[in-house]
Amino acid sequence: MPQLNPAPWFAILVFTWLIFLTVLPPKIIAYTFPNEPSPQNTQKPKTESWSWPWH
Repeated sequence: MPQLNPAPWFAILVFTWLIFLTVLPPKIIAYTFPNEPSPQNTQKPKTESWSWPWH
């Protein structure tokens, strides 16, 4: 049963992960969003006190 021999399959697994880890991260890091986030307004909205009619 050659499937139980880990020698060639382990090497294939390691080389595959090495390829994935060297090719994919630069592609993912280079991705740019189509809509850049705009900065939020730093002014706080003016809040008014609530007059409680029953208190």
